[in-house]
Amino acid sequence: MHQLDAIDRKILLTLQEDASLSVAEIGQRVGLSSTPCWKRIQRLEAEGVIQKRVAIVDQAKVGLGITVFVSVETDDHSESWLSNFAATVSAMPEVMEFYRMAGDVDYMLRVVVADMHAYDLFYKKLIAASPLKNVTSRFAMENIKSTTSLPIP
Repeated sequence: MHQLDAIDRKILLTLQEDASLSVAEIGQRVGLSSTPCWKRIQRLEAEGVIQKRVAIVDQAKVGLGITVFVSVETDDHSESWLSNFAATVSAMPEVMEFYRMAGDVDYMLRVVVADMHAYDLFYKKLIAASPLKNVTSRFAMENIKSTTSLPIP
């Protein structure tokens, strides 16, 4: 992979803020003309530094008012169990983020649903998917900070 320089970092910071900007606008902000700016963006995409460009949707405005952080503990740490659990949970559209953890819990999920009934249906699907030791649900009361922009040094 190519080493990121200061201009690459400025491009990444700019795109994280607004990926809908034209190449000319991005170039102007980072001090490049359109062609070299476009080539850098293409390289960053080809190298997988830029994974994709998306629109950020307000979850409450589309009827997904509840965020739940779900911690999962299991007694089974076999490769086959993990593979099955990972595939099943990854396929659940309510799961926004899914991490294997170090520490006192094995997995952490960030789940978004419309309401408590929708969470109950999700919970029943989750516990039916694989044998689990413990599932703890923590309901977010307020989103104080949420960002998709990485703090690129």
